[in-house]
Amino acid sequence: MRVLGVAIRAEPRVFALSVIASGVYAAMTVGTAQVLGWATEEVMLPAFRSGDTTAGALAAAAVAIMAVALFKALGVAGRRFFAGLMQYRMQARYRRAVTRQYLRLPLAWHHRHPTGQLLSNANADVEAAWAPIAPLPMAVGVVFMLVIAAVSIVLTDVTVAIVGFLVFPAIALLNVLYQRRLAPVATRAQQLRAEVSEVAHESFEGGLVVKTLGRERSETERFAAAADALRDANIAVGRVRGLFDPVLEALPNLGVLAVLLVGSARLDAGAMTAGDLVHVAYLFTLLAWPIRALGWVLAEVPRSVVGWRRVRGVLDAGGSLPYGEDGLDGGGGKAAALEVREVRFAYETAGERGEDLQEGGHGEDGGDREGADGGRAPAPTVLHDVSFATEPGRTVAVVGPTGSGKSTLTSLLVRLVDPADGSVLLDGVDARDVRRGGIAATAALVPQQTFLFDDDVRGNVTLGLDVPDERVWEALRLAQADGFVAALPGGLDTRVGERGATLSGGQRQRLALARALVRRPRLLVLDDATSSVDPQVEARILQGIRDAQESGEGGATVVVVAYRKATIALADEVVYMEHGRVIDRGSHAELLDRSEGYRNLVNAYERAEAEQEALDAEAEAQAQAGGAGAGTDERPGGEEGEEVEALR
Repeated sequence: MRVLGVAIRAEPRVFALSVIASGVYAAMTVGTAQVLGWATEEVMLPAFRSGDTTAGALAAAAVAIMAVALFKALGVAGRRFFAGLMQYRMQARYRRAVTRQYLRLPLAWHHRHPTGQLLSNANADVEAAWAPIAPLPMAVGVVFMLVIAAVSIVLTDVTVAIVGFLVFPAIALLNVLYQRRLAPVATRAQQLRAEVSEVAHESFEGGLVVKTLGRERSETERFAAAADALRDANIAVGRVRGLFDPVLEALPNLGVLAVLLVGSARLDAGAMTAGDLVHVAYLFTLLAWPIRALGWVLAEVPRSVVGWRRVRGVLDAGGSLPYGEDGLDGGGGKAAALEVREVRFAYETAGERGEDLQEGGHGEDGGDREGADGGRAPAPTVLHDVSFATEPGRTVAVVGPTGSGKSTLTSLLVRLVDPADGSVLLDGVDARDVRRGGIAATAALVPQQTFLFDDDVRGNVTLGLDVPDERVWEALRLAQADGFVAALPGGLDTRVGERGATLSGGQRQRLALARALVRRPRLLVLDDATSSVDPQVEARILQGIRDAQESGEGGATVVVVAYRKATIALADEVVYMEHGRVIDRGSHAELLDRSEGYRNLVNAYERAEAEQEALDAEAEAQAQAGGAGAGTDERPGGEEGEEVEALR
């Protein structure tokens, strides 16, 4: 009732109109019985007795029946229209509410919840929550109809009314039993819908891994197991409903039979007329079908309650990032001053997959931190008292082995998450004190994993930003992407396919970089964002950003997570990290001279790059020999970089 109350309060006028239309239908249903009883007593029986009737009597009966039928049809049409309007409005309203909440919630919350579950919350759960809205007005009309019918039957014959009314306690008892049987299996089915969506989404997301490692059969079996479990749960729901529906339909018919038996005896005794019996019996016959509307509402209630709870779980979720009132100069201004002050960060943990899923890391710092028993595990600290500062317009390279906290640091710099202790300051302003949208207008992150939408090049670069094509081409030039974009059949209007499937890994990375540069950020954070680009092209990109800063055309403070020695050497300063701590800072040459760990790491990367370049050269030679030449600035294998990652 609380769930239905939410809908009624949200759409009071539409609900009122649907109930009024349902009330008209209910009144005309009872009116049909009244008209038929009158026609039987005043037109049909006299005609049988005399063997003749008049045109006026037939016309009066026909007009009465047609008038009732017309108003009944209008009631049906109005009820269905307004009930459907109310249902779809509620579904649309809560889909938007869930989506807005997804956008408000911080990345840390999303880490704990599988994407498949979030899709299920926004679609299947919202639909289930408001499924009872469509039959609700009719059910309300049925209640109105039952009141009218009860009064009419009692006024006609009390004895027959008592016999007929025995069916209603039986229906009430049946509904109570039905709810108790259906609620747990409906809950299970709704949960399994989310799990099937989750498995499917993971398989599609990991399509490249599935194909390259030959895991099609295992993924098919995994999905089949989830789908079979959902099938079994839905069959269990169907079994319960299959038992309930026939009995619910039979009870009113049994009531009609009882009324006919008792009414016939009363007719023989002269206690009631034939017209009264037809009136009462037909009224019970009409009530048999509308009573099912109550069953339809009750049948949807368990799924509705489950869906509502899951939707409310999203809408009531906490952890949204608070914002202040301080402003920052937007993009296009001078580069920002950056300071990281004694930052400590630990990923949250969770105890239950789905609702409180263990929060895993992302990028290089990821991993499953859930305890072996699925319970709440101690939260590992990823960053420990990290501090450094840089002047506007400088380039800082963050270097460290896998798991040292570099990707987590990049998320903190653009405030995807907040530190547990310490602060990140832009132009001396704590990021937590900046008003909503201020960080996004000032800083841009190009992450490790490149994502392109199934849109044209222009749409993927601007993402809805209203900028002229000249500015788009400027960003493409800085990202060293103007050459291949100009060579595409439609230029900026060329569609890149789902996730940029028609482009190479390096091309996708450069479009993602152009997406950040077109906003002219004052702080540009690159999380190993050029790993699939040739080193010479990468050097031109970083040099282009530096030249833009020096020429006054708009520049940025650049923080780059780097592995290549050539990239690191371009930085003004290097921050070397191990195990979430800043071990040393200085120029590349200074760290090579005084830090053994840094020297060993960078040299290991350089050896890995040399071996990878040799493999690339061999693959390119083979491709050219086969007449299928690849671009000279791309890595075969695209953005994955499996060999380099393995060597790292």
